[in-house]
Amino acid sequence: MSDGFIVFIRHEDKLLLLKRSEEVTDFPNCWDGIYGVGDHNDLDHVFMRIEDATGIQSSSLTLVRMGEARGIEFGNRLNEVTPILFVTDSSEIEPRSLYDEAMWVDPGYLNVLSPDEVDESEDGISAIQTRPTVSQLGDMYGDVSSFLYMLKTTIGQEQKIANEIHARISGTGSLKDVQGEVFAVIHPRLMRGYIFVEASAKHHVEKLIGRAGGVTTPMRGCSKVLPGEAPLAVVSNYLEPKSATAGIEVGSVVEIRVGHFKGNRARVTGVEEGKEEVTVELFEAAVPIPITMRADNVHVTERVV
Repeated sequence: MSDGFIVFIRHEDKLLLLKRSEEVTDFPNCWDGIYGVGDHNDLDHVFMRIEDATGIQSSSLTLVRMGEARGIEFGNRLNEVTPILFVTDSSEIEPRSLYDEAMWVDPGYLNVLSPDEVDESEDGISAIQTRPTVSQLGDMYGDVSSFLYMLKTTIGQEQKIANEIHARISGTGSLKDVQGEVFAVIHPRLMRGYIFVEASAKHHVEKLIGRAGGVTTPMRGCSKVLPGEAPLAVVSNYLEPKSATAGIEVGSVVEIRVGHFKGNRARVTGVEEGKEEVTVELFEAAVPIPITMRADNVHVTERVV
C-alpha cells in the first residue's frame, strides 16, 4: 500500500491544478493535483478528499485510471504516492484544505521550463512558468494520462513515418515494453514536416524511433522528437475541419488553381459559406463576367486590408 495519492482531474481538454498554501509544511506555494493520505483503493475516501479540496461531488466524477506508486521526497522522508486520474463534468472549483488557488490548464504546458517556450498570453501559462510545481508532477500525470509530442520528419514522408511507427508499436521484440506507453500517431493532412505521437513520456517516443538507448534501428526520415509537449490547442487547429471559404472575403485577390481558367488571377465578389462557393471576376477578361466555383479551387494571394 502506498503512503498517499495524488488525484488529477480533467474537464474536457483542461487539467485542474491547485496551489498549496504558503502555510503548508510540504511544497508550500507549489502547484499540485489533489494530495491525500490513506488507501487509494478506497474510492469513498478518495471522493471525500476531492470534495474537501475542491467542492466537486463524487456524482460528477468518473474514474479513468490508477498508476503505480512513485517515491516522492517530502523534506527528509520518502513517500510512496499513487497517481489517479478522474474526469468531471463540472468546472466549478472552490479550493480548500491545503489549497488557496485553482486553475484549469492545457496539459501540454504542465512541464514547461522556460517562459520563452510558449506564448504567455495563454490563460494559466505564465502561472505555471513562474511558480514551482510539486516534485514529479508531470511524470505522475504521464503515469495515468498522456502528452502529445511533435516529431520532425522529412517533408512528404509524414504518412510513411506514421505507418512505420504504427507497425513498430504493433510488433514484438525490443519495443514490446513501450506498447502500453504509446497510444496514437496523428498525421494532420495539412501539416508538413511533422507528425504527433501521443505517449506517457518523451523517452518512450525516442526509443520507438530509435533515438535513445540504441535498442532499435533509427527510423529514416524521422530526425528527432521536439523538446517539450505539444499543447492540445495546437493539435486541434489541424484536426478541426474548416470550411473551404475560411479566410476568403469579398475583395480578396485569388488565383484559380484548376479548370479552364487555371493560373488566372481574379477578385472575389461574393462568398457563399453554406455552399462553400465563391464568385469571382477575372482581371484579364475584356468584359467582367461573374464566375462561381468551389472555394477550394482558388488560392488567396492578397487579402482584404
